[in-house]
Amino acid sequence: MAHYSNSLYERLEEETGVKTGFVRTGSLCLAQNQDRLLSLKRLASRLKILGVSCSLLKPREVLNLHPMVNVHDLVGALFLPGDAVVSPPDLTLALATAATAHGVQILEHTSVTQVLVEKGHVTAVETDRGTVECDYFVNCAGQWAYELGQSSEVKVSVPLHGCEHFYLLTKPLSEPLPPETPVVMDLDGRIYARAWNGGILSGGFEKNPKPIFTEGRNQLQIHTLQEDWDHCEPMLSALLRRMPSLEEAELQQLVNCPESFSPDGRCLLGESPVAGGYYTLAGMNSSGLSLAGGASRFLAEWISFGYPSANVWPLDIKRFGSLQSSRTFLRHRVMEILPLLYELKVPRWDFQTGRQLRTSPLYDRLDAQGARWMEKHGFERAKYFVPLGKDLLALDQSKTFYKPDWFDIVGAEVKCCKEAVCVIDMSSFTKFEISSSGDQALRFLQRLCANDLDVPVGHIVHTGMLNERGGYENDCSVVRLSKNSFFIISPTDQQVHCWSWMKKHMPKDPQIHLEDVSWKYTALNLIGPRAMDVLAELSYVSMTPDHFPSLFCKEMSVGYANGIRVMSMTHTGEPGFMLYIPIEYALHVYNEVMSVGQKYGIRNAGYYALRSLRIEKFLAFWGQDLDPYTTPLECGRETRVKFDKEGGFLGREALLRQRERGVSRRLVMMVLEEHDPDHDPWPWWGEPILRGGDLVGATTSSAFCFSLQRHLCLGFVTGGLLAGSPTPVTPDFLSRGDFQLEVSGQLFPAKARLYPFTSLPVQQRPRQAPLEITGLHGK
Repeated sequence: MAHYSNSLYERLEEETGVKTGFVRTGSLCLAQNQDRLLSLKRLASRLKILGVSCSLLKPREVLNLHPMVNVHDLVGALFLPGDAVVSPPDLTLALATAATAHGVQILEHTSVTQVLVEKGHVTAVETDRGTVECDYFVNCAGQWAYELGQSSEVKVSVPLHGCEHFYLLTKPLSEPLPPETPVVMDLDGRIYARAWNGGILSGGFEKNPKPIFTEGRNQLQIHTLQEDWDHCEPMLSALLRRMPSLEEAELQQLVNCPESFSPDGRCLLGESPVAGGYYTLAGMNSSGLSLAGGASRFLAEWISFGYPSANVWPLDIKRFGSLQSSRTFLRHRVMEILPLLYELKVPRWDFQTGRQLRTSPLYDRLDAQGARWMEKHGFERAKYFVPLGKDLLALDQSKTFYKPDWFDIVGAEVKCCKEAVCVIDMSSFTKFEISSSGDQALRFLQRLCANDLDVPVGHIVHTGMLNERGGYENDCSVVRLSKNSFFIISPTDQQVHCWSWMKKHMPKDPQIHLEDVSWKYTALNLIGPRAMDVLAELSYVSMTPDHFPSLFCKEMSVGYANGIRVMSMTHTGEPGFMLYIPIEYALHVYNEVMSVGQKYGIRNAGYYALRSLRIEKFLAFWGQDLDPYTTPLECGRETRVKFDKEGGFLGREALLRQRERGVSRRLVMMVLEEHDPDHDPWPWWGEPILRGGDLVGATTSSAFCFSLQRHLCLGFVTGGLLAGSPTPVTPDFLSRGDFQLEVSGQLFPAKARLYPFTSLPVQQRPRQAPLEITGLHGK
């Protein structure tokens, strides 16, 4: 988005005749320690994928670009030559001029009182100058977006919160810097600085920010807030350490203005799940200027065509629900978000505020047994379990791009999943039930899902809900509970999005009933070869494959509890069962499982072990590997698409066209070679994939495979162009390619696969031993 904004602003002055103050300055991101430098190397790798020019510099090279910077404590820097600065008020005028030239009418000093919604869709906007009829409304009210959303007929959740933001201006320097001098971002010092009217403009993102307007009494106009020199003293000190010559500069003004921030530090973009035609673009997290052009382009495409031109799920407002709209939650979270803008964010870091909002009934029980927690869509999920005798504090504070301290713990959990039995609490998964008086529910799901759901009662079907382009809007498992009743299991963060997608396409038939039952069931995942023994002993029913086949669901008694939905799947590729338990029975069933399982070596496990297992089995997850622009043909799921089922399905025509022309983008498994997990930086996600030295893709998720003693990464590769047309990715393209992964600036050889391993070595092999994979391709 920033890249598009940059190109838009550059040409705006020529198109409108309005000066915007656009100057291509470039920017310098400074590193005071090796961890920060490593994070900049990872950033450089991601920028390479996006086609953004950048280069890593040594400290002495920084002086050649900015003579005022003190480089004595630096270990390196990242230079982005294409970055630029503009004048915000002049840019706003230029954009308004361009808009009015294309027929847009702008009404200043006009208050919006509410947005009118009829039959679930926007119809008009009420203002203090009258009512304006419209089909679409965009809430881009900045710090007022939350209140505007709440003031509408249908309350629209816009989870953001205001916070004070400080920057200072100096009077012109005795020797002014040239206007094209690069902007300096001293991330470890939490400050930025740039040339401004002959002087310096400098601000920062402090560790102790000051939230405002929590009580909802927002200001009607943007007024400059009070100065607070004591609060800004650490940032001023950091500025003088970085640019000592500013000791002689004369201060002109300290500016305190409000900025709005979202709960995860990413902007809020897209259509509301509760009101069709109601769009939001807000919560820019102090990056409004740099992202405005690109974000507005995506929004315009969304309104015009029904979808943006790229995957914007990380920004989609439907990633949040109403539970993130609590003012107390937002006030506490914004105090963490603002410092995070310049914080060193290592892989697998977790928010510390707004926690324990949604928990399983087993939370306290698992916490007492050493669970270390992460949060997904407000739900607490166990990462791993710390054994007795381990240093809990050291593990909690472990932050690294290298081999983490939890490595051996997760390895033991994976081993137990493969050799005995483990329990993972997966209650956070989204769960829906849909039923009808006749076959309406079946016909609706048949249209919405690519796979065939007209299966015998008790069968489980893995399927995608696709859009018109054939991309995944949802990846789910559907259980046929009865002739006209279905149970749908979706990813945790799909709760709002999936509900919205189904309601959007559901026929206006009162005989169809859709219910979100996520809160009704606790989900336990029993993984491992001894899982059938544990369940057989608790239910007095044979759980062997002959009596309980794969992808099958039975309602059973487990211990004293009735009505437990037992499903023969684990989301990992390992043998085992999922238990969906009414919440009032959750603690009883868990205790019984753990008690009986003792003789079989049972233990708790977390999502880090599940991640390792599912990547080892080449299982892609929605939100990490799959998105609305990924089709089943691109990720090896052709068997989950039934082209010939009666009535077809949404996205069928797009998939047929793709199948005919060939698949030029494929999900592959990369097996990392010549990589020392004890000393080399780890791949996490977003690493460039190269073939013959050319960039062909990027990783989407990764994990250490304890069976192979190597890292495995999932990611997408493209086949390039031939005579201007994309070429298909074939097994021959992969087997004959010389692949490499760029991990934090280092290149490591890798082998690419289209299929999972059909067998894995039991014995741990030395890291240096070459891995022969050509004979292990699955069918």
